[in-house]
Amino acid sequence: MYIKHTLDNNVRAILAPLHDTKTVTVLVLFGVGSRYEQKNINGISHFIEHMMFKGTKKRPTALSISKELDAVGAEYNAYTSKDVTGYWIKIDHEKLPLALDLVSDMLYNSKFDAKEIEREKKVICEELHMYRDNPIMYVDTLLEKIMFEPSPLGWDIGGEDDIILGMKRNDMVRFRDSHYHGENVVVGIAGNFDEKKGLDLIAKSFGNPMEKGVHANVFKPFKYTLSKKPKMIVHFKETEQVQLDMGFHAYGYGDKQCHAAAMLSNILGAGMSSRLFIQVRERLGLCYSIRASHQSFHDTGVFSVQAGLNKVRIHEAIAVILKELAKIRDNGITAGELKRAKDNTKGRMAIQFEDSENVVSWYVTQEVLKKKIDTPEERLKKIYAVTKEDVQRVAKALFQTNKIHLALIGPYKDQKEFLSLLKI
Repeated sequence: MYIKHTLDNNVRAILAPLHDTKTVTVLVLFGVGSRYEQKNINGISHFIEHMMFKGTKKRPTALSISKELDAVGAEYNAYTSKDVTGYWIKIDHEKLPLALDLVSDMLYNSKFDAKEIEREKKVICEELHMYRDNPIMYVDTLLEKIMFEPSPLGWDIGGEDDIILGMKRNDMVRFRDSHYHGENVVVGIAGNFDEKKGLDLIAKSFGNPMEKGVHANVFKPFKYTLSKKPKMIVHFKETEQVQLDMGFHAYGYGDKQCHAAAMLSNILGAGMSSRLFIQVRERLGLCYSIRASHQSFHDTGVFSVQAGLNKVRIHEAIAVILKELAKIRDNGITAGELKRAKDNTKGRMAIQFEDSENVVSWYVTQEVLKKKIDTPEERLKKIYAVTKEDVQRVAKALFQTNKIHLALIGPYKDQKEFLSLLKI
């Protein structure tokens, strides 16, 4: 259950009481991410996220903020994606006033001190290096690059070293003021709290946001141009294991096909009884991990298969994965598989909703991205309405040779040896 209120300044509040817990999670989510950027400021959304923790007039240093939260055992962090930027605090339910006061102070009163900005540039560059040195993480970035460039969806969320090092304070403040305003933010609380008290606290902390020269948020919608042949990128790295990410253009947030795509990904690669896990790992011993997923953005999405594979047998592994995709496309699925996928999804959601952090993210993210919220019950109703024919129709639409995008990280310098394998 959730309750939605809109304050006089257009800030939306989502309240989701959970009384069988001792915690509350506050999530403040803005409808802005890296796809709203221009190339010369790529990474600015993520940089701004960092600077919100560097001090306010009331809490003048990063240590002032962290000590106050650490003193009460709170968990806290922030994240930037293509579409949104979020700030969250999970805390003892009796400390809800502290959480709301502190996060609103960070978001509306951060100093963006010039010396702190210069120091943080080095930190962010090291964060970028950390991700790029981790093949499991970096392979996703490479896949998005070949699927979406020149669109901002194909850029690294964190930016590039030279752009980050050249970032100016004025650019950051201007970008923040353009996107961090009442009509573009949702404040959510989930956990053990009184509804009226929670709403009063939100109104107190977020009732008077910054009044700046704001403008409507816009981004250029992604337009997919069908290629005549598969696309591929190889990133050379001396590794013992090859990281593979195979992607297909899929469905945007709220698209009716998302539920069938979710069932398709579940049957193919969710858990140890999925088709890909059984075939690629259990029967052939080609990998340790393999999974399939469907991720949505505002106007498009990615259906992907990701795996860490034996570098000696990589050619065999690619062929087997494509064979499994072709099999489900051409022959469909069984009634038993679909039932298990639906029941698996229901069970995972039940576990997910035991945690206030997951609950608030569920409601707030939907409100920001589509301004319409499905309750868990409503979502499950749509999932249980998916038919075998729906799943096969999605598989037929996605799994075509000229729609294959493949990113590989491993000890390879030439993609030619792999291109001949990309047939489905």
